[in-house]
Amino acid sequence: MATDVYIGGLGCVTALGKGVDSQLKRLKEGKGGLGKLTLFKTSHEATVGEVPFSNKMLAESLNLPPVKEYSRTTLLGLAAAAEALSDSGIQRDGLRIGFISATSVGGMDVSELFYGEYHKDKNRGKLRQLIGHDCGASTQFMCEQLGIGDFSTTINTACSSANNAIMLGARMIKAGMLDVVIAGGTDSLCRFTVNGFSSLGILDRELCRPFDRSRAGLNLGEGAGYLLLCSDRVKTSRRYGRVTGYANANDAFHQTASSSTGDGAYLAMKGALEMSGSDSGRIGYINVHGTGTQNNDASEGVAMKRLFGGSVPPFSSTKGFTGHTLGAAGGVESVFAVLSLYYGFIWPNLNFRNRIEEADVTPVTRCVKAGNLKAVMTNSFGFGGNCTSLVFESAKI
Repeated sequence: MATDVYIGGLGCVTALGKGVDSQLKRLKEGKGGLGKLTLFKTSHEATVGEVPFSNKMLAESLNLPPVKEYSRTTLLGLAAAAEALSDSGIQRDGLRIGFISATSVGGMDVSELFYGEYHKDKNRGKLRQLIGHDCGASTQFMCEQLGIGDFSTTINTACSSANNAIMLGARMIKAGMLDVVIAGGTDSLCRFTVNGFSSLGILDRELCRPFDRSRAGLNLGEGAGYLLLCSDRVKTSRRYGRVTGYANANDAFHQTASSSTGDGAYLAMKGALEMSGSDSGRIGYINVHGTGTQNNDASEGVAMKRLFGGSVPPFSSTKGFTGHTLGAAGGVESVFAVLSLYYGFIWPNLNFRNRIEEADVTPVTRCVKAGNLKAVMTNSFGFGGNCTSLVFESAKI
């Protein structure tokens, strides 16, 4: 029997700080967290969104023993997932609890250390630095630390990964397979992604400018965001909202680019809206994917115009605050969207000056107190054309 899926807990860590309260404060203030890359050396000049804590500081805050080398992806993810679980205040006895985590980087930041030594001398390098390379390794470790054993899986669909994790978690609860799911994603900065995106020519050395005519590319970021989803029978400290709509579609156009007509984005948003049962006028805010690249913003803007016509809801990209956190983006931005819904704010699209001609849409440029928001949407679109949209609605039915 179908059941409502509620959001009972939130956890987040980004360049804005550690914890949901840090995110909320900086979003309200309109103060981004982007700056120059300091975590490691690279020949590429990059503006990024670094989490302002070292691995040692993160491990200590999580009470992890210092004898082991943890991937930054794992540390960021565990911090956010543990916060979501704690925030919910659930009594775990008798509940079937799952953990669905998304990542695209996995343990690359540590395995890169191995290859740095191995490249110099084939007899050098610590093999234990490769143990956590697989994306599923961080999920397994987090499950162990959180004491979750009923179900776990890892999702990697590029930048739509975390939204797909949330979608899967909601589906499993609605199907009666689990009572609670912690779902979202985590990714850290590493040389591989900085070098890779630089080779595509889509990194902006300056602050990214989503949906602006002068946009020149994205700023990479790192972080983690998780939602604790639960059925209506689970008691939580509060209910931030409900997951009422979700859809995944594929642009089927190009390995790394979206079509000029925004087919994948259009179908994902349309499907999520239809599933929610709401009319388009009920959506009070869209947290768009908005990477700041020429291709993405034009395509997403066209898709919104196709779906909403002349009544595109207020929207913004929050990547000007955090950078593009890749596999974690959907988790981080779902937390932001839920905070928007719960507290009644529309977050600003930083660094915007002039609208783009292809889409003819203008984002919100300052923090707006919107009052009683009834529904919000969030988009995450990945390489390979994998597009996912989610709709969150007020918990007050």
